[in-house]
Amino acid sequence: METIRKAAVIGSGVMGSSIAAHLANVGIPTLLLDIVPRELTAAEKAKGLSLADKAVRNRLAQDAKGKLLKQKPAPLTLQENAALIEAGNLEDDLDRLAEADWIIEVVVENLEIKKSVLEKVDAHRRPGSIVSSNTSGISIHAMAEGRSADFKAHFLGTHFFNPPRYLKLLEIIPTHYTDPDVVRFMKAFGEDTLGKGVVICKDTPNFIANRIGVYGLQVSLREMLARGFTVGEVDSVTGPLIGRPKSATFRTLDVVGIDTFVHVADNVRENVDDPKEKDVFAVADFIREMVDRGWIGSKSGQGFYWKRGSEILQLDPKTLTYSPREKLKAPSIQQAKQLKTTREKIKWLAYANDRAGEYIWSVLKPTLLYTAEKVYDIADDLRAVDLAMKWGFGWELGPFETWDAIGLEKSVQRMRDEGETIPAWIEAMIESGFQSFYKEENGRLYYYHDGKYVEEEANPKVIHLHLLKGENRVIKKKRGGQPHRHRRRRRLSGVPFAEQCARPGCPADDESGRRGS
Repeated sequence: METIRKAAVIGSGVMGSSIAAHLANVGIPTLLLDIVPRELTAAEKAKGLSLADKAVRNRLAQDAKGKLLKQKPAPLTLQENAALIEAGNLEDDLDRLAEADWIIEVVVENLEIKKSVLEKVDAHRRPGSIVSSNTSGISIHAMAEGRSADFKAHFLGTHFFNPPRYLKLLEIIPTHYTDPDVVRFMKAFGEDTLGKGVVICKDTPNFIANRIGVYGLQVSLREMLARGFTVGEVDSVTGPLIGRPKSATFRTLDVVGIDTFVHVADNVRENVDDPKEKDVFAVADFIREMVDRGWIGSKSGQGFYWKRGSEILQLDPKTLTYSPREKLKAPSIQQAKQLKTTREKIKWLAYANDRAGEYIWSVLKPTLLYTAEKVYDIADDLRAVDLAMKWGFGWELGPFETWDAIGLEKSVQRMRDEGETIPAWIEAMIESGFQSFYKEENGRLYYYHDGKYVEEEANPKVIHLHLLKGENRVIKKKRGGQPHRHRRRRRLSGVPFAEQCARPGCPADDESGRRGS
């Protein structure tokens, strides 16, 4: 396939309609389908409509299209892009699936329902068209069972992160049947047309980002309860201070939806065999109680936080009552804030001997060890895991980048001293003399894989400023303008004073690009 000229999205919920919007944003006409309603609304009755009317039969998809114009953050880059989305239904418009080059299933997270929908897709799609499921963790192989050979060859998982317009990660999950050319095409299409950071995942429960991310959230919850921290205290040290989004831990859960979090955690727990792993993914009783009460986060108005007037209150998990939000106070926090880089801050906090350091280490240690245990089960290499966490969860440093930041050998020795079992491949790596998972050399990034450093496959459309800076490369140079006096500035490493001027664009900058970027 050369390109995607037309698409179809099956399922017009928040995720399905947002994916349709993202396709429309890049100029792809998209057919948005949903089930046919079985009852009339009061407004439809007042208009004298019947269940046979097209406006009623297309209502769910049409209403979802209308909501795109009102949602915040906006799924559409321009409101007129909505004209590229056509509403339909799964009874009258199934034959129109033959028009689509790419059909995306985005229905409820239930294997049997998905298989039923995909059976209909198989019967109506055009041979050679790509079909994918936007599941957050259900087995792609299981969905493909029973389908035609051509369907299987063109079927894969395409897991967008919500909201699709804003979150960079697109996880692609092939099956054993998927044609490798289809995988290559979808990766290039995702990067070049959809603007995504694409990671190829193995077909394991919750794939990469949700597997590691939800584990980390579960550990954060467990340690908060065990050590007597409050919701606000945890969020005050698990956000930008350690290179995570401002939403930190519990505000992130509110934004994602606590009901969604429970579903993802349950999916792992039901599909893994290790009792220890099952225990970690067991959702706390108070969280299930929150879901039962409808306290599922931002979409319901309250969750771990509740805004009352101008005041933001935090939940007490023991009593399910709210009180004023608190921030953790510890010497290491103030000291960390004085440091320049996230790597320096997280290293300082990981070894700090106070409440902040205690909590950060208690969360980092199991998350790093779990990631190391699972890395080759869920991905082909550790770089894929780091990119998935950065693009999907907004981490500044992936797990292995974090491990490098706190010092591989130092942290592993501490883990050993605390009685932890280190994954065998890491022990072998250290014994062979490797001191980090990554290294930078001559403006190129290398990561550890199978006993050696492997160069990262560079995407020519991506600029890594820190790597260019390491080579003293020029990003942009401005020439001309008024003459100015040449003034010395602070020495840049490896650059003679004569080539450094305080004014950007100085003609003294030579063609070799030695000015630091």
